[in-house]
This record gives sequence, structure tokens and C-alpha cells, in this order.
Amino acid sequence: MVTHRQAEQILETLEQADALEALQVAIVALRDLYEIDHMVYHWVDSAGDQYGCGTYSVAWQERYLDQNFLRIDPVVLGCYQRFHPVDWKRLDWSSKAARAFQKESLEYGLGNQGFSVPIRGPNGQFALFTANTTCDDDTWEQFGELHRRDFILIAHYFNQKALEFEPLRKPESAQPLSPREVDAMTLLAIGYSRAQVADTLSISEHTLRVYIESARFKLGAMNTTHAVARALTRGLIVV
Repeated sequence: MVTHRQAEQILETLEQADALEALQVAIVALRDLYEIDHMVYHWVDSAGDQYGCGTYSVAWQERYLDQNFLRIDPVVLGCYQRFHPVDWKRLDWSSKAARAFQKESLEYGLGNQGFSVPIRGPNGQFALFTANTTCDDDTWEQFGELHRRDFILIAHYFNQKALEFEPLRKPESAQPLSPREVDAMTLLAIGYSRAQVADTLSISEHTLRVYIESARFKLGAMNTTHAVARALTRGLIVV
């Protein structure tokens, strides 16, 4: 059974890293912790250079590049058009090329189930975090209900660290969160719904929305989940 503390320990080590190699160490450790077949984080920085870390086999990576599968990969194509995490089953696998690609990927050891988180950063940076394994639909659904939120936060941890290694990256200006914004972000981070947060803080959901939007703006986040991840990685909230 995965505990939040186990994942946090790996991510805390990642936060202290000063080299790209640490991303590979962390993603292997997280793959093993969640007992799935693969985890992958791939990004294109603002200069157009590509980097990656993950557990796909070298043979599949070479095959993917050699065949230029990037142009037909439903995961990449689908996630590039989205801002929200997506289960692979919701992507378009209907074309002959996509079905052939999927069949070949399974032959190279990829799982039949996947969950990917697209992330957009400053100056055109695009990243994709993926969890992938082999199991039936019911098992995957149960797994997702338990860990989907973890994977979204993990994705943003990886992206935050990757951005630190961007050449010529400008330091981010940090604006402090108000005490109420800290309270709201903390409760969201530990899994409370908006209704539960509002009830706990004895405020209306409308007032809560104001706090969340204010915190999101200060953190430069695209959405609430991104705001929670940034608040965690910057030490503005502790869970």
C-alpha cells in the first residue's frame, strides 16, 4: 500500500537535486513505489531542446525515434490539445496508424493502460508525465481513483525541477500567500473537496473561490491543481 509519506520522501530528495540525473533516479523509485510498469516524464524546453526520463526500454525509445512515432502517437497528439490530465482510453485510437502503433508498443513492453498529464510552462515549454501499466479496466479504474491526484502533483514536481535546469531561466518572483489562502491550499492539498474546505473554514464557496483564484494568480498557476503543486514545491504549504 502506497503511503503519501513514501512518495513525499522521494519528491523531497528530488527537490534538493542539482543535476538532471536525479529526475531519472526519482522516477524509477516512484515507478517501483506504485508498482506499475512504467513512469515517464518528457519535456521540450523554451529553446526547443528535448529531455526525458523514465522507464521505457532503450529498444522502444530507439524504435520510437527511428519511426518518428511522434507524428502519430495518440497520447502526444491528444495531450498537446488538452490542458487537463487524460486517461488513454479517452484518446482517439481509431486510425489504422494509431492501432498499429499501439500494437507495436505492447510488443515492446508498454502497458495497455495509461494516464498522462500535460503541462505547459513559460515561454512555450511543454511537458508530459505518464503512468503506464498492464491490467484490466476495472483494476485500472480502482488504481486511478486511489492515485490519480498523486500523479498530477508528481507531474508538477518534476516539471518544477526541470524548469530549474532551463538555460537562461529568469528567477520567479514569489508573492506571499495570505493566511486564508494558505489554509485553503493546504486543505485542497490533503484531498478536501471545495465544499469541505469552505465548511472547515466557515466561509461560502464563493469566498473560497476568491481565495483560490488569488493564490493561483500569485503562484502563476494554470489551474487549482497546479497552484497546489507550486505551493507545495515552494514550501508555502506543508501537508
